Amino acid sequence: MTGRWVAHSDKSDEPPETDVPAVAYVRMSTDHQKYSTENQLDIIRNYASARGLQILRVFEDSGRSGLRLDGREALQNLMAEVRTGQADFKAILIYDVSRWGRFQDADEGAYHEHVCSRAGIRSIIAVSSSKTTAASAPTHLAR
Repeated sequence: MTGRWVAHSDKSDEPPETDVPAVAYVRMSTDHQKYSTENQLDIIRNYASARGLQILRVFEDSGRSGLRLDGREALQNLMAEVRTGQADFKAILIYDVSRWGRFQDADEGAYHEHVCSRAGIRSIIAVSSSKTTAASAPTHLAR
């Protein structure tokens, strides 16, 4: 099953996958935001380490609005790898859903996730709410 991985609180007898190849995507539109790309990446790395995900590389769009895909070269390159079948990863790690994008058309963000899902690549949101931290997030992932 493909799609978005979410933190899951149930314990399972099934061991989590280890050494799953992944990439990280970070974005920050202004210097005034609470979480810099470095802070986002620290949380993503901790999340990945605790769950057996191996980050192969980082795609970063600094100083870029999430309202449009235009000007977000890193996300465009990431999606090009997915669309062309050149992706050497099975998961995309994102700090929170707003880093993926704040598209005016909600279907646009869903479309990008759908493209990834069709390619067998899951998007993983490292922090799913403002009350969840990487340290308190469950270690088991539902699929």
